[in-house]
Amino acid sequence: MDNRQVAFLGLGNMGGGMAGRLLDSGYELTLYNRTASKAAALVEAGATLAEAPDKAALDHSVVMLSLSDENVVEDVLFGQVVPVLAPGTVIIDTSTVSPGYARQAAQRLADKGLRRVEACVVGNPLQARTGELRVYVAGEAADLEAVRPVLETVGNDVVHLGAPGTAATMKLILNLLLGAQVASLAEAVAYGTAAGLDRDQLLGSVASSGFSSMVMRFRAELMRSRRYEPAFFRSELMEKDIRISMEAAEAHGIAMPVLGAVREQFAAVIAAGDGDKDASVIAEHHA
Repeated sequence: MDNRQVAFLGLGNMGGGMAGRLLDSGYELTLYNRTASKAAALVEAGATLAEAPDKAALDHSVVMLSLSDENVVEDVLFGQVVPVLAPGTVIIDTSTVSPGYARQAAQRLADKGLRRVEACVVGNPLQARTGELRVYVAGEAADLEAVRPVLETVGNDVVHLGAPGTAATMKLILNLLLGAQVASLAEAVAYGTAAGLDRDQLLGSVASSGFSSMVMRFRAELMRSRRYEPAFFRSELMEKDIRISMEAAEAHGIAMPVLGAVREQFAAVIAAGDGDKDASVIAEHHA
C-alpha cells in the first residue's frame, strides 16, 4: 500500500487545511471538490485536480474524506467512489456524521472488502494547516496503523477510542460544548451591553477571566472584531451537529433541554441568512 499517494475529497475550511498540510509534507494528492476553484492554490503547489470523485479515487489505496454531512458522504462515497475502489482500500473519513451512520458506513464498506478509519478531527482551519489537530479514531486497530503516518501529519495527537461510532460520539460531544459556550457568551454580551457596559471591554474581561476557555477567548475576539467570514466553523454545521447529537442522545434516553434551546438559536441564525458565517455571528442576533 502506497500511503504517500492520497485521494482527498472535500476542500472546505478543514479539508483544505489538511490537504495543504499533507501536500507540504511530501504527499502526492489527487483532489476533488465540488467548487473546483477552491483547489487552485493546492494545484499550484503540486496537487492534481480530478473532475469527479471517482476519477480522483481511482487507483488509490488511501482515500480521505472531509465532507459536510451524511447526505454528501452518501452521494460522494457510496454513490460514486466505492464502485472504483480495489479491495483493501482504506477510507479515512473525517466528516462529522452521526454515530449510527458511522457504524452503518463501516459495515457497508467492510461488506465490500473496504476499510473505514473514522477520524474525527478537533481544532480549527489554522491548526489543520499546521498539523496541530487532535484526531479521534475509531475502527480496527490494524486499519489505523496502516494510515497512522497520514493521521500524524494532520494531527499532533491521535487517539484510538474503539469501535465504529465512538469517535463520532466524542466529536459531537465536543461540538455540543462549543455551541453551548458560544451561545451563552452571546447572551451574556447582549445583557452586559444593554446594561451599559462597553462591549469591547466586556468581551476582553470575559476572555481574560478564569471563567474563560480557549473556545471563549477565540470566539470573544471574533465577536469583538465582528469578523465572521471566512468562517472557522459555520453556523449551519453547528446546528447540524447539535441536531444529530440530540437524536443520538434520545436513542439512549438522554434529554438535552439546554442544548435544544441552543440548537433553536442557531436555526434562527440560519433562517436569517447567516448559516455560512462563523458560529460567533450568533452574537449579532442578540443585539
